[in-house]
Amino acid sequence: MKVLRRIFIAPSAVLLAVTLVGPLAIVLLYSLLTRGAYGGVEHPFTFDNFTRLWDPLYGAILWRSAWIAIVSTVLCLVIAFPMALFIARSGPRKNLYLSLVILPFWTSFLIRMYAWMFLLRDTGLINTALEALHLIHQPLPMLYNSGAVILGLVYGFLPFMVLPLYATLERLDPSLAEASADLGARPWQTLWRVTVPLCAPGIRAGSILVFVPCLGTYITSDLLGGSKTILIGNLVQNQFTSARDWPFGAAASVTLMAIAMLLLLSARRHGEELL
Repeated sequence: MKVLRRIFIAPSAVLLAVTLVGPLAIVLLYSLLTRGAYGGVEHPFTFDNFTRLWDPLYGAILWRSAWIAIVSTVLCLVIAFPMALFIARSGPRKNLYLSLVILPFWTSFLIRMYAWMFLLRDTGLINTALEALHLIHQPLPMLYNSGAVILGLVYGFLPFMVLPLYATLERLDPSLAEASADLGARPWQTLWRVTVPLCAPGIRAGSILVFVPCLGTYITSDLLGGSKTILIGNLVQNQFTSARDWPFGAAASVTLMAIAMLLLLSARRHGEELL
């Protein structure tokens, strides 16, 4: 049986090695090489590409990426928890509400970000409506700033927070809340002392599922943030395209992957399942 199992697993293992391990190994190798005079890579091997990330310029980009990802994750959690709790207690309408949560995935993420540009720009729908109602006299600067990027990230990755929370809340025993009420706890006390601690696995899983893509995003920050909001994902993109500094771009990519792996290992240590 072991031989037969290995025979059936072999094609998947080969495919995984070719499509995942191989490219990751190439990126890691490039991160240790030197930029060529006209782009590309060449010898010698060096760690300077990683030490450059501590330069104040790139350090500011890393810090901006981190705090925007943290704020977006916290906002997703604040919005998603009552949504997931409402869906979990909706009875026969659960499937309908879950379908509405997943509905945005039926449209391209890029198209949805362009839609937000149409809404937030100076001549967009929101500013036009506010001016028509005489609530403002000049367009509000709602686009090409950190707020617009956070708004796009929260909108784009909110379902990744709702679904793990719903999966956790849906499995909670309702008798626990009833027992808390019988012991004299108020609804908000039951929520804070019973429901939230029992939802810790879903909170951690959803936070990781949201924080990791928010940290490495570049489409949202490129479209909604413009040149004023450059994140680590935009830095990687620029290094591989316009700057043609593949080793430094690979070093930034490896750093992002290392952060993601540390978060996943931390979740695994707590016994979380992210599926």
